[in-house]
Amino acid sequence: MDETLTKQIQHDLPKLRAKQISETLKMLDEGDTVPFIARYRKERTANLDEVEIRDIQAAAHRIQTLDKRKTEVLKIIDEQKALSPQLKKQIEAATVLQQVEDLYLPYKQKRRTKATIAKEKGLLPLAKAVLAFDSHLDQLVESAVNPDKELPDKQSVYDGIHEILAEEIGDRAEFRKWVRQNTNQYGQIETKVKKSGKELDEAGTYQQYYEFSQPVRSIPSFRTLAINRGEKEGVLSVKVTVNETPIKWHLQATLVLKHTGLAADIIKDAADDAYQRFIGPAIEREIRKELSQIAADHAIDIFGKNLYNLLMQAPLKGKIVMGFDPAYRTGCKLAVVDRNGKYLDKTVIYPHKPASEAKRKAAKGLFIDFINRNHVEMIAIGNGTASRESEQFVSDAIKEIKTPIYYVIVNEAGASVYSASKVAREEFPDFSVEQRSAVSIARRIQDPLSELVKIDPQSIGVGQYQHDVPQKQLRDQLDQVVETAVNRVGVNLNTASPDLLVHISGLTKSTANNIVTYRNESGAFESRSQLKKVPRLGPKAFEQSVGFLRIIGGTNPLDNTDIHPESYGAAKQLLAQSELTITDLGKSVVSEKLSTIKVDQAAQQFDVGKEALRDIIKGLETPGRDLRDQMPAPLLRKDVLTMADLKPGMKLQGTIRNVVDFGVFVDIGVKQDGLVHISKMSSHFIKDPSKAASVGDIVTVWIDSVDTDRHRIQLTMVDPTA
Repeated sequence: MDETLTKQIQHDLPKLRAKQISETLKMLDEGDTVPFIARYRKERTANLDEVEIRDIQAAAHRIQTLDKRKTEVLKIIDEQKALSPQLKKQIEAATVLQQVEDLYLPYKQKRRTKATIAKEKGLLPLAKAVLAFDSHLDQLVESAVNPDKELPDKQSVYDGIHEILAEEIGDRAEFRKWVRQNTNQYGQIETKVKKSGKELDEAGTYQQYYEFSQPVRSIPSFRTLAINRGEKEGVLSVKVTVNETPIKWHLQATLVLKHTGLAADIIKDAADDAYQRFIGPAIEREIRKELSQIAADHAIDIFGKNLYNLLMQAPLKGKIVMGFDPAYRTGCKLAVVDRNGKYLDKTVIYPHKPASEAKRKAAKGLFIDFINRNHVEMIAIGNGTASRESEQFVSDAIKEIKTPIYYVIVNEAGASVYSASKVAREEFPDFSVEQRSAVSIARRIQDPLSELVKIDPQSIGVGQYQHDVPQKQLRDQLDQVVETAVNRVGVNLNTASPDLLVHISGLTKSTANNIVTYRNESGAFESRSQLKKVPRLGPKAFEQSVGFLRIIGGTNPLDNTDIHPESYGAAKQLLAQSELTITDLGKSVVSEKLSTIKVDQAAQQFDVGKEALRDIIKGLETPGRDLRDQMPAPLLRKDVLTMADLKPGMKLQGTIRNVVDFGVFVDIGVKQDGLVHISKMSSHFIKDPSKAASVGDIVTVWIDSVDTDRHRIQLTMVDPTA
């Protein structure tokens, strides 16, 4: 592995050691996946996690992209016979792409400009004479007058010289660097409403930006994205402003030094024009682009964290669940799934207007009968249209059932996308879209991860401004989040869908489908080793994926752990030495006996790494463990709360549904989620809500204010009585 690349990455990531970086790069180059490296190669990376490994991966890509561009630029300039040793050294020393582009700018092929035309007329030597402060300049200009070259008088010659100098000054890397730094330090983002902007902004969404200004260096990401959207929608005009006087003085002073006279005046004018036409607009575009990229990175990061926490919500295991997809005119679609998520039954009821009175009266009896017939233990109600009316209906109905039944409101964002998808059509070809949605809603509470991976993450709605950021970058980040979540949890090899398997380390869409086909044709997998029989699943794919695939009730209990088959030998030796058998896995006796193991000695004895041995012990103690069991369980409800019930100071429990830059949205059991503004999240200052709260957290809140007309609820997480 290239030592230079390792050193460069270490410069970018100073907390990491060179050995960690080089080993990670080797494994990535060999085709190992990030989840596999993080889980099963801890000895080689010294315990790097997925985030750190991806940081190394990203840094390597960034450096390699920069090096490739340097090579291209050096080649182009050299072909022009213009590559001086000093310029070559500057390009090679550049640490960011912008430096390379600044240095390349004078040699970049341009469209035909006024400066180009002036050079064609032979005025370049005169421009050089100006820069040399030639004392005979006026005579040289007079001798250049030539009507045949469209230089009929001295003024036309001076104009041509001006164009050459302005372009040359505008192309200088050192000037662009200085202006960039000055504008970043002292510039302002200014917005104004356009002439017809207010008409386009009927809801007043961008009202605060009709006359707005904030320093470039302090503008927050969410504001950048809001301004960008307002500009895109034709409501706002946006510009970067800065005091131009010190900038122009710096350019003039650097170029002219102590010189005076005609040449100095020409250069000063050219410098002013270079800033106005070339440097200033270019730097404004760069700053806007950089601010937008920083904002996009931040928004995508928030979206990723929210998605991860949503995927990792605790599953509601071992319950027969009814999915309740609410609607008015077309009726509420009900679907029941068994404890493993298998579809059992469906029906439609009409509890709401505009259904006839007869249908509405019959709805409760049909609903209760449907519950009893299918032994329903839990009801998951989608939070879409008619959600709260349906919640009231469900709450009233379950009071008439002797067996305790609870309900939970489920965020159905993306359910309609899934219901109309090819995956849903293939599973339930004879169902309507709404009936498929009811099944999905039921499964979301049973196993959020398995169900949500079927949906495009961008449709799940746990972020902000997701439509205003680079979509490929967003998709790539969300794919990584899903990959991390799925592999940290692991999947049941005998029940996992292709949509879930495709996110497992080392598997592709093709191999995921082949696994399911093999399972359907040959029956359930009895051992992990059977994976080797799956078509097109080679040794590398087996190595990368097998540790994340579980077999419950198979021939080898180790197959229901996260212990990799490559470590089965060490696991069996460890059990034998501790007078345990493989059938003891998960029993308290395992923890008791393995707690006395001296890891350093045992690792050497069994020829495994210490970290690997610790993971083996954990796997033996807790086979089939699910990280999500440590997450907050969903809030179960029996009674309905309405906005009319809410009073300032009222204490409630709620579930965080979304985390954004300015706070968190909390479901407290009424139709609208309440907002806890960032200033009300703690008695201490919080800069980033995502560092203090996560999607799925169960939190205690107090009602701060209720606006029934605007359907807004303001909450606080700070006890008002404290």
